[in-house]
Amino acid sequence: MNSIATVPGSDSDNADRYAQLVRSSKKAEWQIDRDLLQDRCFDFSRKFLPDGLSRIDELTFLTADEARLLSQIQGRTYAYMFGLVERFISAKMLDQGRAHVFDDQLALEALVHFSNDEIKHQELFRRIEAMMDAQLPAGYRRVADPNDVARAVLASSSWSVLALTCHIELFVQTHYKQSIAPREELCPLFKDVFKFHWMDESRHVVLDELEWKAEHAKLSPAEHDQAVNDLIALVAAVDAILQAQSAVDAAYFIGNGSRLFSVDETAQINASVVSAYRWQYIVSGVQHPHFGRLLTGMTTPAQMSRIQAALAPIMSQ
Repeated sequence: MNSIATVPGSDSDNADRYAQLVRSSKKAEWQIDRDLLQDRCFDFSRKFLPDGLSRIDELTFLTADEARLLSQIQGRTYAYMFGLVERFISAKMLDQGRAHVFDDQLALEALVHFSNDEIKHQELFRRIEAMMDAQLPAGYRRVADPNDVARAVLASSSWSVLALTCHIELFVQTHYKQSIAPREELCPLFKDVFKFHWMDESRHVVLDELEWKAEHAKLSPAEHDQAVNDLIALVAAVDAILQAQSAVDAAYFIGNGSRLFSVDETAQINASVVSAYRWQYIVSGVQHPHFGRLLTGMTTPAQMSRIQAALAPIMSQ
């Protein structure tokens, strides 16, 4: 898969980029059962999420079996979180497509393919959730409803939603290439789920950038300033979900352990899980160099200072 390049700014360049994305989407199209699942099952004798994302290796008091279980719980939440965000992403891209209905038909087609991919991903994550649920202990809980989250996110400005979407799909690439793909000890099916997911998101992030830049060009200074506030609020909302999910995941893990953890160990587990989730879903995207360049290029120094101040408590963990 080609690395992400800066999207050219001219209309002709953008039209060519949309056309290229349509061709790539058609060529790379895959099906859940035929190409990915193929009647396979998850291997629960292996870890799901790698230590580079889960940070479980920092909990040195865990046994190998405990570390594996916590990795599987975090892997289940990893899939749930992507299903959650893709509910609003697919809806947003359908909205973006409407702007191209009487304009660039290739742009419209590219966005329809994008939305179809996201709907397929949601089906995939629902199915693997059922597969995991059948094998992991009872009592796992999801703290946020995808439809409720989508309604709340889509009430924000388009600029902020497109910025958040670009951020998400950039960190997807980093997670897979740097942390998931190289690890041979992980469950093969879990790795393949996120390989196929990454293949699609590598195209999607180019569309995110095209749409985000186009939206940016439409805004007045006052609208842009409000959009930055919206982005800060969206990140805070994501962090609230992460804090809540990390708390129930840590409690679920502790409650299904084969021994009692000390007060100090319990505190370390809780702190580790929330730190891992913040790293996975916020920090790794904020630190992505391309996202940093895009955000800096579409904000004033004062706006960037506001964003950095809002992120400081999250980034410091």
